[in-house]
Amino acid sequence: MSRNTLREARTKIVATVGPACEDEKILAELVIQGVDVFRINAAHGKQEDFARILSKIRSVREQVGFPVAVLLDLAGPKIRLGQLVQDPLEVDVGQELSFIRGNQANEPHELTSNYTKLIDEVGVGDRVMLADGTISMQVTEKTKDSLRCVVNVRGTIRSRQGINLPGVSLSVSSMRPEDVENALWAARNDIDFISLSFARSAQDVASLKNLLASMDANAMVIAKIEKREALTCLEEIVDAADGIMVARGDLGVEIDVAETPVAQKRIIQVCREKMKPVIVATQMLESMHHNRRPTRAEASDVANAILDGADACMLSGETAIGEYPVIAVETMNRIMLYTEQMLKDQTAAPQPKSAGRVHPITSAVTYHAANIAESIDAKLVVVATHSGGTAWVKSKQRNYIPTLGVSDSDHTLRRMCLFWGIMPHKVERLVSPETLIADVTQWGKSTGILSVGDRVVYVTGTGVLDQTHNLLLVHEVPRD
Repeated sequence: MSRNTLREARTKIVATVGPACEDEKILAELVIQGVDVFRINAAHGKQEDFARILSKIRSVREQVGFPVAVLLDLAGPKIRLGQLVQDPLEVDVGQELSFIRGNQANEPHELTSNYTKLIDEVGVGDRVMLADGTISMQVTEKTKDSLRCVVNVRGTIRSRQGINLPGVSLSVSSMRPEDVENALWAARNDIDFISLSFARSAQDVASLKNLLASMDANAMVIAKIEKREALTCLEEIVDAADGIMVARGDLGVEIDVAETPVAQKRIIQVCREKMKPVIVATQMLESMHHNRRPTRAEASDVANAILDGADACMLSGETAIGEYPVIAVETMNRIMLYTEQMLKDQTAAPQPKSAGRVHPITSAVTYHAANIAESIDAKLVVVATHSGGTAWVKSKQRNYIPTLGVSDSDHTLRRMCLFWGIMPHKVERLVSPETLIADVTQWGKSTGILSVGDRVVYVTGTGVLDQTHNLLLVHEVPRD
């Protein structure tokens, strides 16, 4: 099995691992079809489950020869219902229910929560949303030990369903003890990305980063935007994080669903300005849980995220529990390829600001290498990088000449799996420009990607300026 990275979409695909795709053969097929990052959802399972999945992903890397990355998605302080007396419970408009203090409900109309301060911090007039917003209630009366609510939107309530409290300021910590333990597990197991659920401030992000720094971990922190508070201080959160996820599931409940598309566009725009990768997530191909084809609206949703500038799109239940995980990935890749054809005709992006991520000389050389590659109709741009910083800057240029991110670091290769348009390629050692050219030429000719006379533009360094890419080379593939 192998994967031809130069003929796939530039936008990256994140796929959630679950019962539907946990078999190694299916995981390998998902990578071949275009998955760049596998997501492990820490809200479902224990560390032994995560370890089992990680072992399979590592095996798949060897089978396919592609450094697919891993993202551990911390559950965060998700507020949930306790055990219902009557489960499930059908509720109708106008019906009254009561949240009571404690964890034991005694009557069918009584509700409990895993958040002990819920009754203290929710007030009269506040909205309470259940089951991802499908059931809506409003608090009409508050006592020391209870909240009386009236149902505004009917539906079915089940034990341990999620609770959303739009507009309510909660004192709950951004990381529960379980999240801390899972983050430490991720650090010990060399996980590439860790996402922080329900981030509300830059300090929340800093807390996770400090924890990882104490473990000397290299994981990138992805802040999930799914609270109104996060939108209020969006720029500060983007500055603090290594990347962002537009988590539209809870965000679409915490704010008016009519606001969600505009919020998504704003989040993507801020990430583009600040050179941070951004993942758009939740319900992208939702109908493919049970159907082999998505709806036209879902295909348009994926396309619009790409046109807005998303670096990656994520599949959740579609691959974790859906009936057609491989077809879902293949479909998303096809939508991306067609959509990206439209982007090719747009005006070239201005030189991105390095924002301190790389040396200004590196940023300038990388930018102009892509312009030279276009002007000479080069077959390939090759960026040599030890840490991935140069490839990070290159990805923000949105140039359509295929780009190899070449490194001798496995960690760096996996990190580049989230960078738009960067195809990771391993070399044994980044020693000199001559050895780099020889390695890429041999690889390109052996795979049929490069032919005699093809031009390749290389971005690398001379070693004269420390940690700087100050050398741009144009090489023409010779005859043997």
